[in-house]
Amino acid sequence: LHMGKTMREDLTVVVKYIKQLYPPEFNVFSIYAELYHNYFASQAKKNAESHLEDKDIYLLLSWVHNFYPKNMRKDHALAKELDKVKLGSLLPSSLSKELEKKYLDSEEVTVNNSLKKCLDKEIQRWKEDKEPEKLNGHFQSELLGIFVIQSIYSGQKRAQDISRAVGEELSQRLWKELPAFLRSYRDAFEEFKEKSKKHTYYKPILIANINNCWNFR
Repeated sequence: LHMGKTMREDLTVVVKYIKQLYPPEFNVFSIYAELYHNYFASQAKKNAESHLEDKDIYLLLSWVHNFYPKNMRKDHALAKELDKVKLGSLLPSSLSKELEKKYLDSEEVTVNNSLKKCLDKEIQRWKEDKEPEKLNGHFQSELLGIFVIQSIYSGQKRAQDISRAVGEELSQRLWKELPAFLRSYRDAFEEFKEKSKKHTYYKPILIANINNCWNFR
């Protein structure tokens, strides 16, 4: 944050006040911009090559794809000059792709684990002697129907905040995993239907799960 703020503020001073003090052929702005960028990129590369936690990988990728290229161009005059220099990415493409893969693998596992825990909790609730919750007057499982959709959507949103390409890749991965979750849900529900016909709230639980199907569609 400090490096990014310093670079943007200093380059703004260069383009507004210092650049005109030198002959055009000196390319003063380009020299300053490239020196700042090279240092920033070296620090980013150093961090990328060290051991990073999942949240650190996410933050670094956000800087590479989002914060750095966009925040540097918030000032119109600065953006115009930066377009001439074309500084490039903070990380080499190969290293960036490596981090993206680590992030996508981790996020996929996180979402899948979240869905599995959610289904396990739902199955446990079926076993309790308790009537399902009502939403807008209808039996429904807020835990299952809403939480599952939110988990997938939140994962997609986090990935899209890094870049559109990363968001699309995660979406494709999650949509491949979703059928597996739905099959597990169906199998668990079928087992409940067969083995729990004497449950006090058997019928309300059936209705709640049928109503969940609309949400999943």
